[in-house]
Amino acid sequence: MEIRIKSIDETDSAAKKFVDEMGNNRVLAFYGKMGAGKTTFIKAVCENLGVEDVINSPTFAIVNEYVDGNDEPIYHFDFYRIKKEQEVLDIGYEDYVYSGNICFMEWPELIEGLLPADVVKVTIQEEEDGGRTIMF
Repeated sequence: MEIRIKSIDETDSAAKKFVDEMGNNRVLAFYGKMGAGKTTFIKAVCENLGVEDVINSPTFAIVNEYVDGNDEPIYHFDFYRIKKEQEVLDIGYEDYVYSGNICFMEWPELIEGLLPADVVKVTIQEEEDGGRTIMF
């Protein structure tokens, strides 16, 4: 599946389409260069899932927890500052990932060996015209 975002104004409608296509997938790993829009897109997806909390990148906390429109937790990880996979295990990563709740991950390439078999890999690519392509 591929979703094209031509301008920032299309982010919300692209996120809605993404949510419709997510199905029952619960662990989604977002790949993309720095500044590609991973956090911005995850924020829009969370809002489409009914999250009313402030949504920002958990760069320093590693994981943020939000509550969706059904009072279910959503976990948002940012592994950018991770040096060793053990750091991730120490925060209880497996409890989050195998909880059955939605987990969005930024910089998953830094913990590739810990990703579950059913992870959905999502790539956000910046295009020459400034738009974005979401591929999953």
